[in-house]
Amino acid sequence: MATPVTVHGPPLSTAVSRVLACLIEKDVPFQLIPVNMAKGEHKSPDFLKIQPFGQVPAFQDEATSLFESRAICRYICEKYPEKGNKGLYGTNPLAKASIDQWVEAEGQSFNPPSSVLVFQLAFAPRMKLKQDQSLISQNETKLEKLLGVYEKRLGESRFLAGDDFSLADLSHLPNAHYLVNAAEREELFTSKKNVERWWGEISSRDSWKKVVDMQKQST
Repeated sequence: MATPVTVHGPPLSTAVSRVLACLIEKDVPFQLIPVNMAKGEHKSPDFLKIQPFGQVPAFQDEATSLFESRAICRYICEKYPEKGNKGLYGTNPLAKASIDQWVEAEGQSFNPPSSVLVFQLAFAPRMKLKQDQSLISQNETKLEKLLGVYEKRLGESRFLAGDDFSLADLSHLPNAHYLVNAAEREELFTSKKNVERWWGEISSRDSWKKVVDMQKQST
């Protein structure tokens, strides 16, 4: 029996949960190895051998080590094309390009403001840190404007890259989940008809429900 791929990191991490959702969608067996970041385990010499920046996730598949969650997701889809959701990263060059452009939009346009909001609204209070209301307001405005673009796009197609669920949609799940469920910013998604439909559909996928269960079990 082949050794399952290993993912190093806590499932509560948005980047780790992105990779876990991809693995589950692709029906690829994996082993999750917890990393206690509070104790600095991600900065240990052994961990830095597989993740030179000391961040999570770190990913291993036999002799291959990778980092950066979106790159890992692409690798999983390319390495295991016949497993699980075969169309997760498209089945032809045009489909892949369409998915890639929306994954890039997520990484460059959605992730920055949503990450600030997740930290300020969900994590800062738990860490007893003062919230920066100016920063919150600025990034709410940025995200509201961006989701206006999504609203238009999702009026043209069921999902971001077309009519099939793909990595483009999956990549948005981690931060959007925190915004809706931990940061009390559900209205960012529910105030727009097409975005609300899209969010309801992608967040109810079995793969994501399993990731959320893993997150709950880790707390």
